[in-house]
Amino acid sequence: MAMARIYMDWNATAPISAVVRDAFLYAFDLTGNGSSVHAEGRRLKTVIEAARRDVAALCEAEPACVTFTSGATEAANMVLTPDFRMGRTPLGIGRLYVSAIEHPAVREGGRFPQDRVQELPVTQAGTIDLDALDRALAAHPREEGIPMVAVMLVNNETGVIQPIAQVSERVKAAGGLLVVDAVQAIGRVPVSISDLGADFLILASHKIGGPKGAGALVARGEVLMPRPLIHGGGQEKGHRSGTENPAALAGFGAAARAAKDALGVYPSQVTTLRDRLEAGMRRAAPDVLIHGADTPRVGNTTFFSLPGLKAETGQIAFDLEGVALSAGSACSSGKVGQSHVLMAMGQDPSLGALRISIGPTTTVEEIDRVIDIFARIAGRRRSNIAAA
Repeated sequence: MAMARIYMDWNATAPISAVVRDAFLYAFDLTGNGSSVHAEGRRLKTVIEAARRDVAALCEAEPACVTFTSGATEAANMVLTPDFRMGRTPLGIGRLYVSAIEHPAVREGGRFPQDRVQELPVTQAGTIDLDALDRALAAHPREEGIPMVAVMLVNNETGVIQPIAQVSERVKAAGGLLVVDAVQAIGRVPVSISDLGADFLILASHKIGGPKGAGALVARGEVLMPRPLIHGGGQEKGHRSGTENPAALAGFGAAARAAKDALGVYPSQVTTLRDRLEAGMRRAAPDVLIHGADTPRVGNTTFFSLPGLKAETGQIAFDLEGVALSAGSACSSGKVGQSHVLMAMGQDPSLGALRISIGPTTTVEEIDRVIDIFARIAGRRRSNIAAA
């Protein structure tokens, strides 16, 4: 009998739970448009606003400061722009500073001209180089406008947690704006937009078990906002036009509510499983490299390399054994290439790396089965090296 497949790619997309599915289907079956004033429209508007409250609560923001988008990529392109308004007063952003390990949606600079985007290095541990940030902010040409800094809270490949509070201190001292990609953080660590000192957060529904095609840009206040990316009917207070998708947003809200409720147990639960996994991997292959292991990480992510094993070969080997995992980020149309994160950390660019990411429904039995599969793959790698 074929054994059930094991899903260990939660950082790419988390499975949808029954609660999220029910919320999605309820809203999906409703007739009307949330912008209409009749009873059907008002009912859908109620669904959308309930979702907004749930998403806001997950990052301790005000519901009025949540702008729904089609996903994190749209939210990034919306906020990464030199064109802002403080109420009705234009506010110019001179340059954008991004860390070298950002997701491509942030690293490419959004609506900034490329000559106004500056990449900041990271340490070998995979955290932003604060000294480099200090130098960049000190040299920032004020005549161009204020600086904007974009840094992720949790890296999608390594799971390493960035020192956002220290970044925020520097950005605020320079009179700049801080954008935090919290896509891989929400639901895995407590997130408060105020405590982080962020001006904006970028969120995605499907990373916490909500439907794909929904995300949010969360602002600290209502006064400072970017020029809209999508113009039209003026939905979302004019910040993002286009008829909302109530079903996806209802699912997003349900996922956010569940994620907030699970924060008391989820981090320790998955960390215990991850530590069991990594201990088993080290027993099976003492030369395994676990990237970011000595740096604070979220508890669900293991990013590892086996010397002599290519990322694509390893991913296929695990898939054939019934395990779904990623070769780095899963956001590049299925391409398996060199990890820009490992390169930024100073690792050998030819080093293949695989990412295991787990969730609250992952079991001890699944972890132990993956350890056994890893041991077989590592053994075949040793045999291939010996034969060569």
